[in-house]
Amino acid sequence: MALLSVLSLCVQYQTAQGTVRAVDDVSLELEAGETVGLVGESGCGKSTLGKAIMRLVPATDGKVVLDGEDITRLEGAGLKAARRTMQMIFQDPYGSLNPRHDIGTSIGQPLSVAGWSRHDIRERVAELIAQVGLPADAARRYPHEFSGGQRQRVGIARALALRPKVIICDEPVSALDVSVRAQVINLLQDLQERTGVAYLFISHDLSVVEHVSDRLIVMYLGRIVESGRSEDIWQQPAHPYTLALLAAAPVADPKLARSRRKTVLQGELPSPLNPPQGCSFHARCPMAQERCRTERPMLGQLSGGRAVACHYDLLAQPAELPRALSAAR
Repeated sequence: MALLSVLSLCVQYQTAQGTVRAVDDVSLELEAGETVGLVGESGCGKSTLGKAIMRLVPATDGKVVLDGEDITRLEGAGLKAARRTMQMIFQDPYGSLNPRHDIGTSIGQPLSVAGWSRHDIRERVAELIAQVGLPADAARRYPHEFSGGQRQRVGIARALALRPKVIICDEPVSALDVSVRAQVINLLQDLQERTGVAYLFISHDLSVVEHVSDRLIVMYLGRIVESGRSEDIWQQPAHPYTLALLAAAPVADPKLARSRRKTVLQGELPSPLNPPQGCSFHARCPMAQERCRTERPMLGQLSGGRAVACHYDLLAQPAELPRALSAAR
């Protein structure tokens, strides 16, 4: 049994303009000690999915099963107990910390809520501060005294405080300088090796996700369009959107970079208020056929644990790819 199972999860918002399906029938699994990367353009529903799993936003439909327990409808003490098993690292290391609380209070707050004694909280906070590489006197200092990378280390320490089995990392390095990102990523990997925690790693940066993930999930307009082992998807993507994302990812080779620029997607992400009929990607897809405009493809299983939602079989017919997409690999 998977440590975390998300089953047909939906999140809808009612606005003055209509209904937004931010997350549309998403299912995924996360095993103990595993890192699953979740990627897609801004606005595709990645962060909303992470918050819905954490019960920070209400799910309209579907289930979240954590360590064998359905937590979808839990409230009060039951939800509080479940959150000891699953925590979250937020994107903004500046906005996620209370500027009026010193670092020791911020890290120790989950322990206080869980009923730990003051003595045990002080000991655990000191242990966590050392674990994430912060100065020994950090507990008595305030957020404004730290850099963005150090503040994110505080957020990581706070997420680890109750020794969770699952941590949802919501764009944990996107707000940091490039020089600091590698340090935080390496810290997360080191902590995973020590504790065995599982990560759902949400990011729009494919180079980061490739480096950290065992499996990869690609979202587009609230739905999963491809999933599978990271190395398989990087070597041979099965969905045109995944291929375009890989083509747009920065690379160190200038010649390859010039060829990949030709494959940047045209147009904008459609509005979730008025999604296209049929395949939601068809308006931007150079391989779209008439069927794509009228019939929405379902997520189908391929060999090797792969899954893809596309009418066009890229893996079976690579020779038929248009030249623009072929140049991406």
